[in-house]
Amino acid sequence: MDIKWLIINKIKQKGGVSAPDIVKVAGFSRAYVNRFFQELRDEGKIVLIGKARQARYVLATKEAVEKEKKRILKFHARLINKGLIEDQVLDNIKKNTGIFIGLPENVALIVEYAFTEMLNNAIEHSKSKLINVSIGRDNDTIDFAVADKGIGIFKNLMKNKKLGSEIVAIQELLKGKQTTDPARHSGEGIFFTSKAGDSLVIESGHKKLRFNNILEDVFVEDSKPTKGTVVKFSIGFRSKRDLGEIFRAYSDEALKFTKTKVVIRLFQLGEEFISRSEARRVVTGLEDFNEIVFDFKDVKSVGQAFADEIFRVWKIHNPVKKIEYINANENVGFMIERASL
Repeated sequence: MDIKWLIINKIKQKGGVSAPDIVKVAGFSRAYVNRFFQELRDEGKIVLIGKARQARYVLATKEAVEKEKKRILKFHARLINKGLIEDQVLDNIKKNTGIFIGLPENVALIVEYAFTEMLNNAIEHSKSKLINVSIGRDNDTIDFAVADKGIGIFKNLMKNKKLGSEIVAIQELLKGKQTTDPARHSGEGIFFTSKAGDSLVIESGHKKLRFNNILEDVFVEDSKPTKGTVVKFSIGFRSKRDLGEIFRAYSDEALKFTKTKVVIRLFQLGEEFISRSEARRVVTGLEDFNEIVFDFKDVKSVGQAFADEIFRVWKIHNPVKKIEYINANENVGFMIERASL
């Protein structure tokens, strides 16, 4: 029996075959049949697309390869965190699936950026031996998840920044430029990823941080205990977001990350913002930025000392910094304007 002829003929009939398909027809061992698959691959006549149970051989033509890839719209892998490189993982996904085929260019660029940034964080910060990644698409959405069993992002910030709780660690993370390894990382990845998609969820320890760009809001929630960190990202195919525009919105002319937005509500532990100590907690680390926007959405009132510490005292000590506020109600606006006089 000519096994190579059988393989080619079956591929032409079905579009693609797996090794077990040929073993079943020919009656030979899988090891014996695999020799002929390898010969055909070496001759450039067939290629293998997909991994594990999704793996199938197809003819080595552009049309056949793309058609087979389009059949595979989900990818999952458990990766050993040793010598792992995020770009190579992404290339492997593109090589073995159709997840990125036909995506709008702006969406593809956003997903590529977000996936590699979040995977890099897990590789270099989590200290986890294994990292689980999954990515997939349906008719109108592409999403991915990166999960590790390491120290946990909020706990790691608490340890390195000497912070008192997970909620304080989240508050610092939201400002941007927060990294536990400043010699190697700028801390930009999470900040820009949180602006780029429709949704970004970071779950670790006892907290869940959720960015919802459809609602243009951020939420901090309690969650069931999570060992390590789980990051989930989602974006619709119809998204008009542009990664370059997002970078430019928070960068100077040299594309350095110089602008941030602080959502005041997410620093709220009590009923109101009253004291100078609360204000000092809000502005800690903001000297790294040239422009700061304070968002007072859903904040009912602030005290004179709170407003004075940010809009007069901090401004005196940082005269070249540009600060502004948005979404302030009448009462909050009054206190800010009074402090700014």
